[in-house]
Amino acid sequence: VDEKSGVYVLYTSGSTGNPKGVQIIHKSLVNFLRSMQQTPGLTSDDTLLAITTLSFDISGLEIFLPLVSGAKLVIAAKEETLDGKLLLELLKKDITVMQATPATWKLLLESDWNEKLKIKALCGGEALSRDLANEILVRVSSLWNMYGPTETTIWSSCSRIEWGEGIVPIGKPISSTQFYIVDKNNQFCAPGVQGELLIGGEGVSIGYLNREELTKEKFIINPFDKEKKSIVYRTGDLVRL
Repeated sequence: VDEKSGVYVLYTSGSTGNPKGVQIIHKSLVNFLRSMQQTPGLTSDDTLLAITTLSFDISGLEIFLPLVSGAKLVIAAKEETLDGKLLLELLKKDITVMQATPATWKLLLESDWNEKLKIKALCGGEALSRDLANEILVRVSSLWNMYGPTETTIWSSCSRIEWGEGIVPIGKPISSTQFYIVDKNNQFCAPGVQGELLIGGEGVSIGYLNREELTKEKFIINPFDKEKKSIVYRTGDLVRL
């Protein structure tokens, strides 16, 4: 397979509400999977429970990561993903890894989940509150906060979360990925100063399908690349170091 050939196009509305097709190539997906194998980590000893619809890009982790790692993949039925009690019963059947949004983790907590399970919990897709993180932490082996837009191939960073107080961080970028926090003039923000997050590296999409103007607006020449050969994605997300 040509590493620069397309592997999928996934439509996302984003903040505008207008569907746009994000084009991801093989090279980006392979980089993502190799990084996930290391951190948060998946091995042939693991059993991953897949609960995400194929129309959500994070399902790419659930399907492909076990297959490239020699792990076992268990795919939940739709009714199990919508019923907290059914999902909890499934989770107790030797599952070692599950990825879900905060809403699904809340659904499980509301279903009388009290015992500690040997599960690596991945949480992403929405902001993870500290209160929810602390509640999950006492019930799992480890908790990881995952962050990334569809335009940079599923997850672009992850952070192992410990029990405590304060904002839950999104962590450091994954392999072959760079984060830049900039002001309105695309200049670096000082530590602690809020700015827009730009993402560069292997995961950056080749752009939106048949949306040339929008692609030019969101995928720009890396202002910190002296040779001006690389592209960064403007996330629109406000962060601080």
